[in-house]
Amino acid sequence: MPYLLKTEPDKYSFDDLLRDGETVWDGISNNQALLTLRNMKKGERLVIYHSNVGKAAVGTAKVVSVDASDSRNPIVRIKPVKRLLHERPLAEIRAAGVFQGSVMFRQFRLSVVPLTEDQYDWLTLG
Repeated sequence: MPYLLKTEPDKYSFDDLLRDGETVWDGISNNQALLTLRNMKKGERLVIYHSNVGKAAVGTAKVVSVDASDSRNPIVRIKPVKRLLHERPLAEIRAAGVFQGSVMFRQFRLSVVPLTEDQYDWLTLG
């Protein structure tokens, strides 16, 4: 299953992930987002979304490993794959029929959002 991970680019951007080559995705406190992190599997595909500043899907990444032994602090390591050729701004995402009814807009503050295959393709193949 693919996922969308939101990050504030002035704190940790997709460029930071590209520079670092790999990172632990942490700082999550919402119980639903933590559950989603714990359920991730190695190799799953990710879309990195810049929130607050930019408000756009900007790149793709992949889950390297998941250690969910501490349910309050799962250790999910990710690595970058590539920058999107065409960033997908929030307004375009909101207007896309494929996102109608998405948890991304029902619970906008979630920082970890499961995506359907169609949503992932729409974000990454544009």
